[in-house]
Amino acid sequence: MQGFTALLASHTTDQDTTGDLARLAAADPDWSEDPDKPETFTHHLESSGATRTTLQNLTDALVRYASR
Repeated sequence: MQGFTALLASHTTDQDTTGDLARLAAADPDWSEDPDKPETFTHHLESSGATRTTLQNLTDALVRYASR
């Protein structure tokens, strides 16, 4: 595992929005491990009925990931 999903996996104990997203991803057997396709994560959450807050948390996490 590498990329964005690996980054999330390292934050599952965080008590913030990144941790919330990380726990959601860790519990989701269909979560993608493709590090190069951010739209895959967005589409997956949208098709799963994610809240606007969750989608915003994803966007924020992806921006932080891209800027590192």
